[in-house]
Parts: sequence; C-alpha cells; structure tokens
Amino acid sequence: MKIWVDADACPIGIKEILFRAARRARVTVTLVANQPIRITPSPYIRSVQVAAGFDVADNYIVQQIIAGDLVITADIPLAASVIESGALAISPRGEEFTPNNIKQRLGMRNFMEELRGAGQLRGGPAPLSATDRRNFANTLDRWLAQRDQKIRS
Repeated sequence: MKIWVDADACPIGIKEILFRAARRARVTVTLVANQPIRITPSPYIRSVQVAAGFDVADNYIVQQIIAGDLVITADIPLAASVIESGALAISPRGEEFTPNNIKQRLGMRNFMEELRGAGQLRGGPAPLSATDRRNFANTLDRWLAQRDQKIRS
C-alpha cells in the first residue's frame, strides 16, 4: 500500500507531515505534479513530473493506484475516481472521501462551480489552519495503523 499525492496544490505543511510519516512508517509516498516538486531525500519519497495539461496528474495517479492505496487530494472528481478504483482518498484538511459521501461532495462541488461561473461566488477555500493540519495527521495515522494491521495479518 502506497500513498499518492496530487502535489500541484498540496500545501507545504501537509507535504512535511507526509515526509515524516514516510520515514517513520516506511511507506512509499509519491508526489505527482506537472512541475518540479522539491522533496526530502529518502528512499520512501519520490516525485513524478507529468506533462502539463488538464487532469494529466490526476489521470496518472488513477492509472497507478491499486486497491488499498491512499491518495491525498482536494480534487473531488479525482477522489471519486480513486474510490471507484478501490483506493482511499483524503483531503489535505483530513476529510475522508468515501463511497457514502462522494456523490454529495461531487454535487456540492458542481453547484459551487456554477455559482463561481455566474459570478455569484468569489474566492477560494480558507487557508489551511493548525486544526486542519492536525486533522490531516490524525486521519493519516489511522490509515497507517490500519495498513500496519493488514501487513501483520
């Protein structure tokens, strides 16, 4: 089981948490982006640069993942594809995307996009807070514990 990161928009603080977890848990973390990404030297951390273009990094991740892998992304359509593939997805804020909530999340995302397109909504998400980072770290730790349990079984 590996961790894949939709790295183009992943906050630095979340990458730092992932780098520490990779070394501690000896889990492979692969950051995928269409631009060079700086990574901490480690046999468990790697970076893949894909061609520029709409959804190129997302498509690469979906092609590479296997059931049980974890994908870090704020991209709701990517999270939906990840879930369809039998992998897991969490946001940089620690929100788990599941088969039970992904349809609702897609609907809300599409609605908000319509509002932005009509000029009725401006701005983006709030900056990542200390609580968000803590929630992410806790969710990641739960996944790592479940992974360790499966490995031992």
